[in-house]
Amino acid sequence: MQLSIVIPCYNMERYLPECLDSLFDQNLDPSEYEVIIVNDESKDSTLKVANNYAAKHGNFIVVDKKNAGVGAARNTGFDLAKGKYLYFLDPDDYLAKNTLTTILGLLESNDLDILTFNSMVVVNTHIPNSINIEHGTKKLEVEDGISYIAHIKHHNEIWWYIIRREFMVSSGIRFIEGKWMEDAILTSELFCKAQRMAHVDYDVHRYRILPTSAMRNKTPEYYNKVIFDNANAAHVFAELIKTIPRSHKNAEACIKRLKTRQQSFVFFLLVRLVKSDISVGKIPEMLSGFEKINAYPLKKFLGKDYNGIGYSLLVFIFNRKYLINPFIKVYRTFYNLAK
Repeated sequence: MQLSIVIPCYNMERYLPECLDSLFDQNLDPSEYEVIIVNDESKDSTLKVANNYAAKHGNFIVVDKKNAGVGAARNTGFDLAKGKYLYFLDPDDYLAKNTLTTILGLLESNDLDILTFNSMVVVNTHIPNSINIEHGTKKLEVEDGISYIAHIKHHNEIWWYIIRREFMVSSGIRFIEGKWMEDAILTSELFCKAQRMAHVDYDVHRYRILPTSAMRNKTPEYYNKVIFDNANAAHVFAELIKTIPRSHKNAEACIKRLKTRQQSFVFFLLVRLVKSDISVGKIPEMLSGFEKINAYPLKKFLGKDYNGIGYSLLVFIFNRKYLINPFIKVYRTFYNLAK
């Protein structure tokens, strides 16, 4: 079997059919791939939708499990996967027509651990066709993951690349469970261990922006959890950076980019903290922890990956502890008045 597609689901009855239907438009024989749908104790009809597809298609597998979050759901699918390659797809997203055959061909012909590709943001518009897919051979620049990170700004998300399953199994890397940013952590960890990876400038994936997504959830429970899970990610990256061999020719550039990513967690944590109901009294302890791992002040954040007057102004404030509390108090006062 060539490919295992893992789809974690929680309350996705509205979007799951479009996601699954897009997998039938890939010129792949059912014997070549499997679809593992992991229902994370949905409260709507997601499980019913998934079971209806599985009843009609023998290569569809449905796992119904107790709610434990997306990381645990992805790990469940990972453990069941049998394909040579592994793809984690979100249920509210979908794929452009007849793109997987080309991507799998490139993985095979270049003997890759990981192949990354392009994604297009969609809101309400359905865009089924790739804008630039080319079928056949294409010359790729193959390099190890440390060099890839050094040369290319990578995304946090899991759905813009396909992984050789044997590589992921042998790496021992799994999704962190019970925390957000689990794919951001896994992505960088996997990339740092990859020996052969490449990017192809093909339009393959459709990323749907949902105002109801967990990362956009403004309820204190979710919003504050994302803040503390960003803090956890910054600390995990401190350990990841230590693993980069300093003798590697691209070690310095790779570490610089990983430091930027680490400090981005701190930056966006502080942005969220400004808008949250978390007491400003917790800030000194947080910042002290970040100082110990060299993730604060934000000296490595601004650059070619993150730039512009908005970023610069906020970094100026965040890097000066005496400005943070007054800034937060003024923001929260005007925000509450504007409600």
